[in-house]
Amino acid sequence: MNTGAQDIPPRAIDSRRVKDRRALRFETFDDAIADARRCAEADRAGTLRRTGNWTTGQILGHLAWWIDGGFDGYDFKTPWIVRVLTRAFKGVLLRRPIGPGMRMPGAPEGTYGVEKMSTEDGLARFVAAAQRLDRECPDRPNPALGPLTHAQWKHLHLRHAELHLSFLHPEG
Repeated sequence: MNTGAQDIPPRAIDSRRVKDRRALRFETFDDAIADARRCAEADRAGTLRRTGNWTTGQILGHLAWWIDGGFDGYDFKTPWIVRVLTRAFKGVLLRRPIGPGMRMPGAPEGTYGVEKMSTEDGLARFVAAAQRLDRECPDRPNPALGPLTHAQWKHLHLRHAELHLSFLHPEG
């Protein structure tokens, strides 16, 4: 199992300060899946360059975890102040890129769904979750934004994928 040449960075990187990220804009889940596959292929070949703290498998598994939560439920509560603020700016949050380094209050790692896993497992989970979301609308509310339409769920997770995949550079 190859999880990439740079599995463990020498020290933690402050992702808010990373300037060397790819500019990504996904219009469809096919776009996001194609990019994830390119990253996984480069990871397997040992030519992927990472500019963040997480492995490729962690990133893809994290993206899948958040998508799956809309169908299966989330096992945490978002603080009320976060819910109020995010719902007030829902439209903006769904259109604009998500900035790096955001931390969720109360989340042990600053977010959820960051378990280490192989690139192959992360890719398989992400592809399955993204294809499911492309076909079906989650029936659970988002923990911060509340109820979302199918289009809003898609926009949210495409922006999320852009953020995390921007730290992976498949060109080496």
